Amino acid sequence: MTERAAVAMPRLVAKYELDSSVGRLTPAERVARGKTVRAEVPRTSHAAFERPEGWPDPISLLEEQAKSRVPDLVPVRYGRMMVSPFTYYRGAALPMASDLAATPVTGLAVQACGDAHLSNFGLFGSAERRLMFDVNDFDETLPGPWEWDVKRLAASLEVAARGNGFAVKQRREIVMAAVGQYRQAMRQFAGMTNLDVWYARADVDELRAQFDSQLAAQQRKQLDKGLAKARTRDSMQEVAKLTRMVDGEPRIISDPPVLVPIDELLPTETTRERFKTFISGLIGQYRRTLETDRRYLLEQYAFCDMARKVVGVGSVGTRCWIILMLGRDDSDPLFLQVKEAEASALSRFVGASKYKNQGQRVVAGQRLMQASSDIFLGWQHIEAGLDDKPRDFYVRQLRDWKFSVEIEALIPEGMRIYGALCGWTLARAHARSGDRIAIGAYLGNSDVFDRAITDFAAAYADQNERDHQALVDAVKSGRITAEQGV
Repeated sequence: MTERAAVAMPRLVAKYELDSSVGRLTPAERVARGKTVRAEVPRTSHAAFERPEGWPDPISLLEEQAKSRVPDLVPVRYGRMMVSPFTYYRGAALPMASDLAATPVTGLAVQACGDAHLSNFGLFGSAERRLMFDVNDFDETLPGPWEWDVKRLAASLEVAARGNGFAVKQRREIVMAAVGQYRQAMRQFAGMTNLDVWYARADVDELRAQFDSQLAAQQRKQLDKGLAKARTRDSMQEVAKLTRMVDGEPRIISDPPVLVPIDELLPTETTRERFKTFISGLIGQYRRTLETDRRYLLEQYAFCDMARKVVGVGSVGTRCWIILMLGRDDSDPLFLQVKEAEASALSRFVGASKYKNQGQRVVAGQRLMQASSDIFLGWQHIEAGLDDKPRDFYVRQLRDWKFSVEIEALIPEGMRIYGALCGWTLARAHARSGDRIAIGAYLGNSDVFDRAITDFAAAYADQNERDHQALVDAVKSGRITAEQGV
């Protein structure tokens, strides 16, 4: 850490752990628990935000994160974050976690996403080949305060709505709809059985029918087009886009620094072959983290090629690989994404994960929060990677009907509907692991909490704009280097 970054970190808010024993309490006792917390931490207390004097500045936190990342990709991360306040927000999970550590907390734990901004929700295919809507990024997941996820989602809506040029009243309606839907859904889940909560899911065909009356004809047409596009996003499409034929076999194309095949990263044929043998062994280790039926399926695929791939905004600089495997023949491909997992941005504020392997932390959190997870979701550990340092990774399919909404193209009504869907989805994810009855009782029937979080979102969006400008200024001054347009 540089001298500029050598500032005292926020204290540990509390050690958060999930507590399944709440099921031994009666519903009435759990309601009383929620109302007791409401008296101790009023819902209106969540409205304000002001960064405390002497708190770590966000640029220092980003510099600290950069130390463990691939050096030549760090400027790409800064360049992507510079584009707008919204792209900055997407990459600033750690600075916001630091800020949230200074805000009121109820102490009611859930499996938190840790980075629940609106671009981290989206479509994907379930194992039953249904198109689902759910949270789809879990790099920062840990047991933690449920309200931190709600605040991250709400502020992201305010930031995105500002970026789209929406009026103040429109922005408030969008944020209020999302938080209100979270509150109402949590209260509904509070009245459901454990199994009914577990089986609840956002099936896209059902959602399409539910929201049909709220959409204009053009919006319905765009939605249907997007759903059709999502169903074409699979490994076969990725092969066509990311590979070319060499000596009769598909090989991943080169597009540095975004996509760099392993052959270009390793200098000699001997080194490359040794590394590929090493990777094959690691795939064998990863197989053991899968269910028996999925392990059997994976064993029918053979390693073909791999490359380093830059993904997302906040994840840029972490070590991320794509691995091409072939099954019956070239028309039976499987693309796996092997993504580095570091300690969660929440960990210094809510306690370290109980899992030694950070990849296992991500997988366990994803399986707990998602209604249906990728059939190839697993984890692995490398004792010595290309930099001879130990690394944890999690593995999933690169494409499995995955599709994200283009936030910048949303009109106010579209963002309101989308935000409300995100709010419902987040409540369902939290209800699976936390005391949904206590949280529902804390939230209550009125919109007191909704209005408080909406006020918080506006205040934090102001802070986010100042932080984005601080990043731009840091690049201009030469403090950090950014590479834009990548």
